[in-house]
Amino acid sequence: MLLCGAVAFAQPVRISLLVTTDLHGNILPYDYFTARPAERGLAKIATLIHEERKRNPNTLLIDCGDTIQGAPLEAVYQQWMRTGKLPAGLSFEGQPLRHDPMMLAMNALGFDAMAVGNHEYNFGLKNLASARRDAKFPWLSANTVVPKQSMEPFAPYILKTMAGVKVAIIGFTTPAVPTWEKPENYKGLRFLDGVESLTKTVAELQAKHKPDLIVVASHAGLDRDLKTGAVRIGETGFENPVVQIAQKVPGIDAIVYGHSHQQLAEATLNGVLLHQPKNWGISLGRVDFELEKDGPRWKVLSKTAKLIPVSKDTQPDPEIMAIAKPYHELTERYLNMPVTESPADLDAAFGRVEDTAVVDAVQTVQLHYTKADVSLTALFNPRVRFPKGNVTVRQVAALYLYDNELYVIEGNGKMLRQALENAARYYRTCPDSSCATGELINRNVIGFNYDMAQGVEYDIDLTQPEGQRIRNLRFRGKPLEDTQPLRIAVNNYRAGGSAGYDMFRQGRILWKSGEEIRNLIVEYYTQHKLLPAKPDGNWKVIPETARQRLHEEARAEAARTSTF
Repeated sequence: MLLCGAVAFAQPVRISLLVTTDLHGNILPYDYFTARPAERGLAKIATLIHEERKRNPNTLLIDCGDTIQGAPLEAVYQQWMRTGKLPAGLSFEGQPLRHDPMMLAMNALGFDAMAVGNHEYNFGLKNLASARRDAKFPWLSANTVVPKQSMEPFAPYILKTMAGVKVAIIGFTTPAVPTWEKPENYKGLRFLDGVESLTKTVAELQAKHKPDLIVVASHAGLDRDLKTGAVRIGETGFENPVVQIAQKVPGIDAIVYGHSHQQLAEATLNGVLLHQPKNWGISLGRVDFELEKDGPRWKVLSKTAKLIPVSKDTQPDPEIMAIAKPYHELTERYLNMPVTESPADLDAAFGRVEDTAVVDAVQTVQLHYTKADVSLTALFNPRVRFPKGNVTVRQVAALYLYDNELYVIEGNGKMLRQALENAARYYRTCPDSSCATGELINRNVIGFNYDMAQGVEYDIDLTQPEGQRIRNLRFRGKPLEDTQPLRIAVNNYRAGGSAGYDMFRQGRILWKSGEEIRNLIVEYYTQHKLLPAKPDGNWKVIPETARQRLHEEARAEAARTSTF
C-alpha cells in the first residue's frame, strides 16, 4: 500500500482517472505484421494523456494489465530476458537491452499503478519480476496470494489524496490464470475469487483509511451482455467477474477493466460505473468524478466516463518514440530475416469459412512437433497474405499473434466431437432450408475462438441446431467412434478450457512445447523451406448455399476491417 498527501482545496472538485488496458507491448503506432502505420500504441496515447492532464491537474493514470506480452517488440526482448539468447541470426548492435521497454515508457508517463494481467505470467516469474523491478509504479493485485519468501507480495491497493479527496485504487487479476499457465510460471501463487477477495479488501480500506472514492482496476471483464443479461457461452463468472463484483461488493464507486479486448464508454450497474478502453492503445479511457465537501467527508455528485480514441491526427510523443527506438530497430532486423517460400499467392481472408492453405500451414507445424493424431487451431489473423515467392519472419509470424504454447491432450472421439460442436457456434443456423438469406456468422463468438481440426474429415451442417452440426466425422478413413483414443494438439489456452472448450480440461496433458507456437512456426519453415500450396479440404460447411453466404460475409468483413 502506498500513501501520498495533499492540502485540501475549495469545493467542489473534479477527480479524473485516465485508463489504459491490454497494451500488449504496443508502444509505437505501427503494425509489425504488415510493416505499416497503425492508429494505436502508447506513444500516441501519451499525447492524449498530456492533453488530459492539462485539462485537469487532479488526474490519476492507471493501467489494467497485460502489458509485457504481445507485440514483437516485447516478444524479442522477453525471449532475450528468459533465455539470454536472441533468435538465431540476430545480434545486438551495441549494448544489450536490459530493461523492459513497456515499463520504461510507462515510467516516463508517470503511471500511478498497474493491475497485474494474466499475460504478465507468460514468460515465467523471472521475467515478471524483472519487469516489475523496472517499474517505478506499483503492480496491484488484491486477490493474488504470494507465499512468504517467494517474492514480494503485490500491493492490494494504493491511496492517493488529490485536492483533499482520498482516492483508493484496488487491483484485481482474473483468477483463471492457472487454467492457462504452466504451473512453473506461477509457482506457489494462489488467485482468489473476485467477490470474496474484494469484499474483504474494500472492508479493510473503509475501516483503516475511510477513502472518499474506491475504484477497482480489474484485469477481468464481463461474463454477459449488459443489455440483455445473456451470459456468454463458456462463462461461469470465474474468469470475468466484473458484473458479480459490481452487484455483490458494497462500497465500490467504479470499476475500470480490461482482459476482453472490447470497449465500453460507460454503463452503470448497481450504482457502480463500469468503463473499459480499447486494447493496444487504440483508445484512452477517462472517468470523471465530481465531488463536494459534506462535513468531514466528500460526497460524489456525479460519475461520468468517455473513450478518447487515437487518430491519424494524434501525434506520437517524441520521448516515448525515443525510448522504443532501440527495441524497435532490433525487432525490425529480426522480422525482416528470410524464412521460407510460398509456392502460390495465399490469402487468409476466407480462413474462418473454408479450409485454407494458410490455416493448414499452422496445423502442419503442430502435428509435426506433437506427433498428435489431431490438431486444432484458430485463425488468429485473417489479414495474412503470402505473395508467391520469398517469405520473411514478419509474414510467417503474422500467422500467430499470441505467445501461446503447444500442448498435447489425451482425449478421444467424443472429446473432439464436443470441441468441434463448440467451435461451430461461430456460425448461425440457416434461417430457412435454402440458407440463401440472413447473416450466418455469429457475432457473439469471437473469430479467434473458432477452432478448425486437422487429422480428421468432417462437415458442418448449418441446417442443424447448435450441438448437432458435426456430420461425417472420420478418422483415418473410418467413422470416428466416441471411444477412439486420440492425442489432440491444442494451445495452452484451449487446454485450460477457455471459450467453451472445457472438455479439454478433462484430458491429461501428455506433452508441452515449452516454446511459443509462433517460434515453432518460424523454426519449422526455416527448415522445410516451403509453405503448403493449397488446402487438403478435410472440412467444409454445408449446404452449398450456406458456403456462398459465408463467402459474401467474409468478403464484406475483409473490405471494411483494417484490424481484426
